[in-house]
Amino acid sequence: MRFLCSLIALAASVAVHSFAADRPHLLLITVDDMSADSIGAFGCALPETSPHVDRLAAEGMCFRRAHVQVGNCYPSRNVMWSGLHSHNSGVEGFYQVRPANFPHLVDVMRGAGYYVAIRGKVSHSSPYQPYAWDDDLTIREDGTKEHIKDVESYYRSTKRGIQKARAAGKPFCLNINISDPHKPFWEPGDTHPASREFTADEVPVPGFLFDDPAVREELALYYTSVRRADDAVGAILRALDESGESGNTFVMFLSDHGMPLPFAKTQLYHHSTHTPLVVRWPGRVEPGSDDAVHFVSAVDFLPTLCEVAGIAAPERLDGTSFAPLLNGDEQPGRTAVFKVYNENSGGNRHPIRGIQTADYLYLINPWSDGTDRFRTATQGTATYRRMVQLAETDAEIAERLALLDHRVVEELYHVGDDPDCLVNLATDPAHSAALSTLRNRLQEAMKETGDHALEAFLARDDPAAMRAYVDAVQAESDERRKARRKNRSKGKDKSGGKARNAKAKATVSD
Repeated sequence: MRFLCSLIALAASVAVHSFAADRPHLLLITVDDMSADSIGAFGCALPETSPHVDRLAAEGMCFRRAHVQVGNCYPSRNVMWSGLHSHNSGVEGFYQVRPANFPHLVDVMRGAGYYVAIRGKVSHSSPYQPYAWDDDLTIREDGTKEHIKDVESYYRSTKRGIQKARAAGKPFCLNINISDPHKPFWEPGDTHPASREFTADEVPVPGFLFDDPAVREELALYYTSVRRADDAVGAILRALDESGESGNTFVMFLSDHGMPLPFAKTQLYHHSTHTPLVVRWPGRVEPGSDDAVHFVSAVDFLPTLCEVAGIAAPERLDGTSFAPLLNGDEQPGRTAVFKVYNENSGGNRHPIRGIQTADYLYLINPWSDGTDRFRTATQGTATYRRMVQLAETDAEIAERLALLDHRVVEELYHVGDDPDCLVNLATDPAHSAALSTLRNRLQEAMKETGDHALEAFLARDDPAAMRAYVDAVQAESDERRKARRKNRSKGKDKSGGKARNAKAKATVSD
């Protein structure tokens, strides 16, 4: 009996010793609805918003030209973990695509022997539910759910994920998704406090907004929520440190898109997609390093993680690995990012496409006809309501409101000088060469990726043709949602299909 116990103890010791011995652990941390420049390491004008992320940045590499592909959550996160643009995965909005005809992060990492678990944003992070994650760390051992705004719950979830991976004798791949600063924002007296509360008189007002007491009040709640998100990052990293696995863990931090206020979230402007991407990989990434040259984007995450883990990437990918940049190498061709938006959580189609370089951002809005009104979650904010009030007497704000609500077909911004995208240069003769170049680059990206919106782009001088395209994709979306509701009423779910043909009525918010 003593001999048997010794064998069991030896086997356990070997299992623990071999825990991720041949490849790094992967810890993927996201925050929800946060602009890159809300982080100190990315130039935040407000001190003390992000001490834990700033520490992580000091210990790793910051990518100054990182962007997500999409300005809203569900499709943005599916680009991250599929390596495919929305029109190629089929996840163009807030609905499930079943069956998915492509490999996902879960499939790839589980197939390579990883223990793959998730906390938060579970339905948003895979093409359908339930998906084959090894564990949903949002659920406690007793079956109850962790509160999405509870800082310490992120410590518990991370610790539990690491322990379960260790028990399984596998390296871990944990996707820990922090709810903040997504609305509802922190408020005074909140039962889930932040370690620092900001006031309206101290917060910076983004250049794409306007200085007003109502705006400042909302921004104070937002920035306090950013600080609570940073508290959660600290809790996650504390769990990792306590596990003893920090030295063998590849940590990636980012936001899924910009702040949930007008001209950021649910858009493709610079501050809509610019994400504070940080990578820490002890012994492989030089602490305190920066990449301010190469454009990387969310579609590149899956192939990069595959290379980091030393496993073969799926054949069908739109993105390419940026792992060479982690060593400080050059990677030719990373001079632009292709950006895509299709619809909001209610299924309202307002397709936008964009291409951004170091100097310029070009956007096309084929839905813009002067009467159609853009529908977005940010219209429910105090800031938007104040815009509507002030527009009655303030011509400048009225002009901004009109742009937000109705847009124009083409927009061109010199983001090198105008990152807030305030001056549209599309009709300025001095920038006609840039406009032509960006049009060509966008057309090339759309053609290369099989984007169905190419037909609208090519018809950009024909309002009737663009409207026909928008009406067609909206009609297809509506029909698919009707079919999905009908199937659900019969206890069935036969939804699925490609890009435009697999829409369902959303049950979650932007």
